[in-house]
Amino acid sequence: MKILSKKIISISIFSILIFAFLGLVVFEVSVNITYNEFLQDITTLLGIIFTWYAIFTGIVIFLENNNSSKTIAWLLILFLVPVVGFIFYILFGQNVRKKKRFERKKNIDFELLSQIAFTQGKILEHIGLFQNDESMVKSRLIKLLLKNSNAPFTVNNNVEVLTNGENTYSSIIKELKGAKHHIHMQYFIIRNDNIGNEIKDILINKAKEGLEVRLIYDSVGCWRLGKKYIQSLKDAGVKVYPFYPVIFPVLSRQLNYRNHRKIIVIDGRVGFLGGINIGDEYLGKNTHLGFWRDTHIKISGEATYSLQNIFLKDWNFVSAELLLDKKYYPKLSYYGEQLIQVTSSGPDSNWESILQAYFTMISTAEKRIWITTPYLVPDESILMALKTAALSGIDVRIIVPDKPDHYLVYWATRSYIEELLVAGVKVYTYKNGFIHSKLLLVDGIGASIGTANLDIRSFSINFEVNAFIYDNEVVKRLENDFLMDIEDSKEIELTEYSKRNIFTKFREALGRLFSPIL
Repeated sequence: MKILSKKIISISIFSILIFAFLGLVVFEVSVNITYNEFLQDITTLLGIIFTWYAIFTGIVIFLENNNSSKTIAWLLILFLVPVVGFIFYILFGQNVRKKKRFERKKNIDFELLSQIAFTQGKILEHIGLFQNDESMVKSRLIKLLLKNSNAPFTVNNNVEVLTNGENTYSSIIKELKGAKHHIHMQYFIIRNDNIGNEIKDILINKAKEGLEVRLIYDSVGCWRLGKKYIQSLKDAGVKVYPFYPVIFPVLSRQLNYRNHRKIIVIDGRVGFLGGINIGDEYLGKNTHLGFWRDTHIKISGEATYSLQNIFLKDWNFVSAELLLDKKYYPKLSYYGEQLIQVTSSGPDSNWESILQAYFTMISTAEKRIWITTPYLVPDESILMALKTAALSGIDVRIIVPDKPDHYLVYWATRSYIEELLVAGVKVYTYKNGFIHSKLLLVDGIGASIGTANLDIRSFSINFEVNAFIYDNEVVKRLENDFLMDIEDSKEIELTEYSKRNIFTKFREALGRLFSPIL
C-alpha cells in the first residue's frame, strides 16, 4: 500500500507539472507573444518542473534507502547534476520495481535441499557436531550458512583447484565433451571470440546429440555478444535465456542488479565455479591488462547438487520452466571426503549470506586471514572486522590489483588502503598482470572461493555464488597459490603511501563517495 501511495503521489505531481507546462504553452500562443519571450517562459517553467521533481525525488531517496552511504551518494548526484541525476535515479536507482520482480524468485523453493539443510541444523543443535573443532570458524560458519541460506553441508566430494584460464578451460572443455545427459551453464560474461566460439561449438554439438543444454547469460555482462551467436545456439536446440534484460545495457553496467554467477553443472555430477568468465582476456590476451591471474574450482560429488539447485532456480526465473525431476540429482558414487557448503546470495535472499559468512570467518579467525580480491570496497562491518583482527595480532594480508580494469572502483579500493595499513593489515599490489581471484583463507582450515568480490556490490546487489571449503588439503593448495602471488606482488608501505599527492587523494575520495552505488 505504501509503494502504491508513493507511485500515485509521484505520478500526480509529475502530471500536474506537465499539465501546467502544456497550459503555459497554450496560453503563450494565444496571447501572441514574441518568440524570445516564449522561449524564456518555457525555460523558466522547465527549470521549476525539474527543481520541484528533483526535490520530491530527493525525499523519496531519503525515505526509501536504509543504507545511509547510498542515500548520501544519490543525493549528492542529484545536487551536482540535477537533470542527469534525476534521470539516472528514475532509470536505475529505484528499488521498488526490481525487488518486487525478484520476490517471485525468492519464493521458488526446491524442497529437497531446503529440508536437508533444516534437518542438518536440527541435528547440530542436539548432538553438537563440529563443536570440538580446534577453531570456531568451521562450527559457526556451517551453522550460519545452514540458517541464512539453507546451504546444506556435503562430504562426498572431490575438489580440484584450477589456477588461471588455461587450466580452467582445459578442464571445462574436457567435461563438456564427456557430458551424457545435460549441460547447465550460466555466466556473467561470454565473449564472441576464440574460446567463446570453441565452447559454443561444443554446446551446439551436444544439443544435436540429443542432450539437454541450457544457458543463462547476463544481459548486461554479455551486451556485446551479438544476436548471431545466441541464435546459432538456439537453432541447434540449446535453450538460451538472458537474465533480467535491460533497455540500456551500456548505461546500466554499474547500476542494475546483475547475475554475476559463473556456474557449470554437467550431468548433475560435476560442477565448476569461480572467477573466470568465458573470453580470451581470461587467457591473458588483453593487451592492457596482460597476464590474467584467476582461480576456479571443479567439484565432483554431492556439492554439485547445490550448484544445480542454484542454477535451476535461476532457470525458472528466466524461463518460467520449473524443473524438479530427480534425474537432475542423480545417485552418486564415492568421490572423496571433503566438507563443502555452496551458497548463493542476491536481491532474492532473505539475508546477505556471503557478507555474513565473510564477517564470521574474519571475526572468528585465530591465526591468519589471507584475502585476494580485484575490488576492495568493504562495508563498515567487514572493514571494522579486518582492522580489529589486525590490531589483535592476527596475520591479515590482502592482495589487490596494481592496475585498474574499472577506474572508479580502482580508486575506491585505493581509498581504504591507508586506514587498513594503520591498523596493521598488510596490503600487496599484484605486479604480474591483473589479479581477479576471489579468495578468503582463514587459519589453514577454511576457504571461500567463488564469484563474490570483497565489495558492496557483491554483498548487497549482485547475484553471487561461493563455495566454502573445510578441507585442509584444498586450503593448503590455495595458501600455496596465495604465497606465490605474494612473490609477484609489492607490499605497500604506510610511510610511502601516506605521501601520495592531493590529486590522488581526490580521486580516491571520489571513488569512495560513489562506491555504494557503483
